[in-house]
Amino acid sequence: MTSHEVQPLDANLENELVRAVEKNFDAQIKYTQDLIRFGGQRGHEFEAITQFDMDEAALSQHVGAGKFSKEHSKAPIVVGVHKPRETKGKSLILNAHVDIVPTGPLDLWTHHPSDPVIEGDWLYGRGGADMLGGSAANLFALDALRSLGLQPAAEVTVQSVVEEESTGNGTLMTHLKGYTADAVLIPEPEEEMLVRANVGVLWFQIEVRGQPVHVREMGKGANAIDAIYRVITNLRELEETWNSQKASKSAHFRNEAHPINLNVGKIAGGDWASSVPAWCTIDCRIALYPGVSAASAAQQIESHVAAFAATDPYLKNTPPKMTFNGFFAEGYELPASGSAAEDCLASAHERATGAPLKTFMTAGYLDTRVHALYDKIPALCYGP
Repeated sequence: MTSHEVQPLDANLENELVRAVEKNFDAQIKYTQDLIRFGGQRGHEFEAITQFDMDEAALSQHVGAGKFSKEHSKAPIVVGVHKPRETKGKSLILNAHVDIVPTGPLDLWTHHPSDPVIEGDWLYGRGGADMLGGSAANLFALDALRSLGLQPAAEVTVQSVVEEESTGNGTLMTHLKGYTADAVLIPEPEEEMLVRANVGVLWFQIEVRGQPVHVREMGKGANAIDAIYRVITNLRELEETWNSQKASKSAHFRNEAHPINLNVGKIAGGDWASSVPAWCTIDCRIALYPGVSAASAAQQIESHVAAFAATDPYLKNTPPKMTFNGFFAEGYELPASGSAAEDCLASAHERATGAPLKTFMTAGYLDTRVHALYDKIPALCYGP
């Protein structure tokens, strides 16, 4: 990484800003707790945000859009823009998503997932880290400036989006609306490191139909659940093939033990314990390397499953049906040369932690890909 010209803050002002953040930290935590109480699982984010809607027609025309399904959130997106009296610096986007993943079984929680409990230095509650805490930090950073009678020296756009956990369409929608800046910061929980490279992600569903008969005549039928397990085994072979290619991909992935992960996240099938199952579906997520298009990866998956089905005694006559139903996203890498925005973040990190900023690869989806791939601006994903 090369050095870029970054004008340092006056030391006294820097100390004042730190004190302002500390003074308001309790209020920031209380606001984060309020967000946790609201919830925000897919389709239930309305209380947390307001303003412009998703445009399915416009999104569907974009190469980076996730696939719409009946579960796609209809919650609107909020974008607030600070415009300075006189622009003297670089513009910035502060982006955060307010949708959260499902809670899972409640009996696995010590406290209710919507009850934001503080124990010691830890705040517990679904979405507190990913990433309602980051959403709060975006707002309270600006509040710290205001408490000192200051304001940003250039335009700052604060984006509150949904669908980050399912399609990435919320942040992509802000791109289609024309919002951009000189850099973006997304404070995802990334162990106080900067994400240098990030995988793309596909979501897809596979459905297999069986031949239902009464269980007493099971040998005359075809069990859809048994058949779909054979498909899963076949998908695992593709997963390992993709992982074996890591040496020819980005240097950020070569030392990772298993950068491409296939997750069979949901399975459903059958109607009756004494009937051979007539149907079974699995919902899957798989990663892809930066530089691999979502469309080409999807084609490889379809071809791989079809080739296997052609060799299976039952599936060759009843081939699996595949539907892409969420993420359809390419990965990204930040330039090795860095940027002035990255240097600024590194300076702030070292001031706060006493240690140099580290960078790493993460194998999960991030909305930063929208800004890196399509806005083509320094896209910084960094957070606790």
